[in-house]
Parts: sequence; structure tokens; C-alpha cells
Amino acid sequence: MSLESVKEHFKQWNRQQDVMEFETSSATVDQAAETIGVSPARIAKTLSFRGSDEKAILIVAAGDAKIDNKKFRHYFGFKARMLSPEDVLEQTGHAIGGVCPFGLKNDLEVYLDVSMERFETVFPACGSTNSAIELTKEELYQYSFAKEWVDVCKCWEDDKETVNTTQPIEV
Repeated sequence: MSLESVKEHFKQWNRQQDVMEFETSSATVDQAAETIGVSPARIAKTLSFRGSDEKAILIVAAGDAKIDNKKFRHYFGFKARMLSPEDVLEQTGHAIGGVCPFGLKNDLEVYLDVSMERFETVFPACGSTNSAIELTKEELYQYSFAKEWVDVCKCWEDDKETVNTTQPIEV
């Protein structure tokens, strides 16, 4: 059902046919990167956190980025607490491995981390453990109804090899 809700979401922009479905798993950053044939950093992973009002918030970040607890607390005003797999499914309508900011079960706030700004295109999941779509940063912002770009991640700044790369890597 989740993949279908994402395809339905993309009909608004006539992009449902651009959702890629794979024979192999794309549930983790590394699996998605291998399946698609790109650097893991270009996988746009969606992380689910408990918001200040117990409603989830979603942070979409580059595949090589990690949440920086200090930056997160400074920006949002509360501690970063990830949701359990059950809560992720309840809040988003997507199971772990296919979580994305599209076709959501509930109206959740979506934030995009600046770790993705170094790429022309990224590959978020599409509601299943074997799907993705290639989107520009602008498309990701528009299609996810993102609230804003934030800087709440770490560990990606030193990755100079992937800066501004748009070509798939050889696997």
C-alpha cells in the first residue's frame, strides 16, 4: 500500500512513472547505493523523530550524514529521539527501509538537511524496500512539502570526493 500512496502522491506532478522499482533490496543506504549504482552519500535517507508535541518530524539527509545531537537540540529545542519501527509505520504509513517524505499517512513536518546540497540529484526511497526516485534538490523540497533546509547533521563535510558529483560511480 505504501508504494501506491507514493505513486499517487507523485501524480500531482506527473512523476509517478519515474518511481523505480528494483528486483533487489534498497532498504539500507548501502543496498540502495549498490542497486542504483551511485555513491551512498547520494541516497536521501529519511529519519523519523519524536517531535515536541509527540507528532513525528522527518529529517531527510544525505546517506553519509549522521544526526548531530547538539545541532538538533539547538535548532529544534528538544532532544533527538528516533521513533520505534512501529511508531514510524503508524506516523508515516511507511515501514523501515522504505520511509520517505512522500505519500505520508499523517501531515508531518519535513526538513531537508544541508548535507544534500552538494549534489544536483539525490535518490530518496518511495515507500517500499525496493524503490527510489531521482530528484533534484528543488524537486525534493517541492514534492516533500518541506518546511525548510536545516543544518542538523555531521560526518559528511569531509567527503570531498562526492562534492557536486552527478555521475553514477562504477560498482
